[in-house]
Amino acid sequence: MKLLVIIASTRPGRIGKPIGDWFADRASQHGGFEVEVADLAEIALPLHDEPAHPMTGKYEHQHTKDWSARVDAADAVVMVTPEYNYAFNAALKNAIDYLNREWRYKPVGFVSYGGVSGGMRAVQMLKQVVTAVRMVPVGDTVLIPMARTMLGDGGFEPTDVVAQSADVMLDELVKLAEPLAGVRAAS
Repeated sequence: MKLLVIIASTRPGRIGKPIGDWFADRASQHGGFEVEVADLAEIALPLHDEPAHPMTGKYEHQHTKDWSARVDAADAVVMVTPEYNYAFNAALKNAIDYLNREWRYKPVGFVSYGGVSGGMRAVQMLKQVVTAVRMVPVGDTVLIPMARTMLGDGGFEPTDVVAQSADVMLDELVKLAEPLAGVRAAS
């Protein structure tokens, strides 16, 4: 089974990259998935620029075709997201909106970070969006409050609670990935 870890933050000075790298490493060590990282800062999707609606799957631009192939190949997804102004960032919404069928019937987990809320409000909003494209959010989330305090010379250094929450979420993704693969095949 393949897990796509999407690093959502694209701004200079972001802390999402070390958090995303930590989570991808943790997911690899977990052993439930083959892990691929999709860093939206590197992918650099322009604002949605396809003339046909995403439901058609008719893509003209190579960046869309490449993004489609990466998401389509995944059996599960984790979105590593900051909280900006009580929500998730525009780059992640844009990346979701580019596609439709590629997201369907895939379990999705969230690693969110921010100040005292740990990005909880971003996850609440994201759950509404991902269910609209028929993804299945797992109940367990990795919330990282005061995330900057966990950055060190070696990258992101989570508390034990944060690290353990990643394992719990990965266990849930594994439980859902195989049954939902069957749903995707049948639909």
